Amino acid sequence: MKTKFNFTTGAQPGEDCALSDLAPGQSGQVLEVDTSVAAGRRLLDLGFLPSTTLHVLRRAPLRDPVVYELRGYRVCLRRADAARVRVRVQLADEDDA
Repeated sequence: MKTKFNFTTGAQPGEDCALSDLAPGQSGQVLEVDTSVAAGRRLLDLGFLPSTTLHVLRRAPLRDPVVYELRGYRVCLRRADAARVRVRVQLADEDDA
Protein backbone atom coordinates (compact mmCIF):
# COMPACT_ATOMS: atom_id res chain seq x y z
CA MET A 1 0.00 0.00 0.00
CA LYS A 2 1.44 3.34 -1.03
CA THR A 3 0.84 6.41 1.11
CA LYS A 4 1.67 10.09 0.81
CA PHE A 5 3.79 9.92 3.94
CA ASN A 6 7.54 9.63 3.57
CA PHE A 7 8.77 7.68 6.59
CA THR A 8 12.50 7.13 6.38
CA THR A 9 14.52 4.78 8.52
CA GLY A 10 17.81 6.52 7.78
CA ALA A 11 20.80 5.36 5.81
CA GLN A 12 22.29 1.86 5.82
CA PRO A 13 25.51 1.02 7.75
CA GLY A 14 28.63 1.59 5.66
CA GLU A 15 26.85 4.02 3.36
CA ASP A 16 28.16 7.57 2.82
CA CYS A 17 25.47 10.23 3.11
CA ALA A 18 24.71 13.70 4.40
CA LEU A 19 24.41 14.12 8.16
CA SER A 20 20.85 15.34 7.65
CA ASP A 21 19.91 11.88 6.24
CA LEU A 22 20.64 10.02 9.50
CA ALA A 23 17.67 9.01 11.62
CA PRO A 24 17.49 9.32 15.41
CA GLY A 25 19.42 6.49 17.04
CA GLN A 26 21.94 6.21 14.20
CA SER A 27 25.65 6.97 14.45
CA GLY A 28 28.14 8.14 11.88
CA GLN A 29 31.73 9.16 11.37
CA VAL A 30 32.47 12.52 9.75
CA LEU A 31 34.16 12.23 6.35
CA GLU A 32 34.20 15.86 5.21
CA VAL A 33 32.58 19.25 5.69
CA ASP A 34 31.66 21.66 2.87
CA THR A 35 33.59 24.78 3.86
CA SER A 36 32.68 26.87 0.80
CA VAL A 37 30.54 29.12 3.02
CA ALA A 38 30.97 30.50 6.52
CA ALA A 39 28.45 28.03 7.98
CA GLY A 40 30.68 25.13 6.94
CA ARG A 41 33.73 26.67 8.56
CA ARG A 42 31.71 27.21 11.73
CA LEU A 43 30.83 23.50 11.78
CA LEU A 44 34.55 22.72 11.83
CA ASP A 45 34.92 25.10 14.79
CA LEU A 46 32.10 23.23 16.56
CA GLY A 47 34.03 19.95 16.31
CA PHE A 48 32.68 18.36 13.12
CA LEU A 49 36.18 17.29 12.10
CA PRO A 50 37.00 14.28 9.90
CA SER A 51 36.97 10.93 11.79
CA THR A 52 34.78 12.35 14.58
CA THR A 53 32.04 9.94 15.67
CA LEU A 54 28.60 11.41 16.34
CA HIS A 55 25.16 10.18 17.33
CA VAL A 56 21.72 11.44 16.32
CA LEU A 57 19.70 11.87 19.51
CA ARG A 58 16.35 13.33 18.52
CA ARG A 59 14.53 15.30 15.88
CA ALA A 60 11.86 17.98 16.25
CA PRO A 61 8.32 16.98 15.17
CA LEU A 62 8.65 18.76 11.82
CA ARG A 63 12.15 17.23 11.26
CA ASP A 64 13.98 20.49 11.92
CA PRO A 65 16.16 21.04 14.00
CA VAL A 66 18.00 17.84 15.03
CA VAL A 67 20.08 17.21 18.17
CA TYR A 68 23.48 15.53 17.70
CA GLU A 69 26.01 14.34 20.27
CA LEU A 70 29.74 14.50 19.53
CA ARG A 71 32.96 15.05 21.46
CA GLY A 72 31.12 14.96 24.81
CA TYR A 73 28.53 17.64 24.10
CA ARG A 74 25.21 18.10 22.31
CA VAL A 75 24.53 20.49 19.47
CA CYS A 76 21.28 21.31 17.68
CA LEU A 77 21.52 21.97 13.91
CA ARG A 78 19.11 22.87 11.16
CA ARG A 79 18.86 20.34 8.34
CA ALA A 80 20.38 22.83 5.87
CA ASP A 81 23.52 23.09 8.01
CA ALA A 82 23.68 19.34 8.69
CA ALA A 83 23.51 18.70 4.93
CA ARG A 84 27.00 20.28 4.62
CA VAL A 85 28.53 17.37 6.59
CA ARG A 86 29.24 14.03 4.84
CA VAL A 87 29.28 10.99 7.14
CA ARG A 88 29.76 7.22 6.92
CA VAL A 89 26.94 5.44 8.73
CA GLN A 90 28.06 3.09 11.50
CA LEU A 91 26.39 0.15 13.14
CA ALA A 92 24.66 1.00 16.41
CA ASP A 93 27.02 -1.20 18.44
CA GLU A 94 30.30 0.04 16.92
CA ASP A 95 32.63 1.62 19.47
CA ASP A 96 33.96 5.15 19.08
CA ALA A 97 37.37 4.61 17.57
